[in-house]
Amino acid sequence: MVMDSGQDGTQAGIQAGTQAAVELVYRPTRADILTAVLVRERLRRLHIVRWAFTLLFGGSALLLVAAQRSFTVSIALAGFCAALIWAVPHFQAHHALRTVEWQGEYRTSVSGTGITAETAHVTLLQRWSVFRGYRETRDHVVLLSRDPNILLVEVLPKRGLGSPEETERLLDVVGRHLTRV
Repeated sequence: MVMDSGQDGTQAGIQAGTQAAVELVYRPTRADILTAVLVRERLRRLHIVRWAFTLLFGGSALLLVAAQRSFTVSIALAGFCAALIWAVPHFQAHHALRTVEWQGEYRTSVSGTGITAETAHVTLLQRWSVFRGYRETRDHVVLLSRDPNILLVEVLPKRGLGSPEETERLLDVVGRHLTRV
């Protein structure tokens, strides 16, 4: 159990913190997780490496086709490698979704204390100190962990909010504790 008495050390500080909380209710989807993977990849500049290898193998396949030689296995292998490298974020999103989807509906609360995610099986409190910053996309707010490899990402889908006005409140709470990256 985590108890935070607020800045003034009173019960009023607890109540003020919970009143400012923004609530989200959602089921994770592949699109949510793929967005987080792509944001993480872009921040670490891994998308450049992935596209370079995709173009290298794809270009090799095209050159082999243009050479008009009977290298069917080589052409197929180069094309397969290009497709496989391009699809890595999709594989990661699929794997992560299989890890979390069985937990069902998520009830997430974003407050001054941090982010509390609750399912039928688990309750997780992540304090703001875990995160380095956030990035907003059209449909999501992605929080990125402080570790050098950004192993942890938290996705807050805007569709989980009660109303469109809640988006501004969510960004306000997140913006008070994290920087936009």
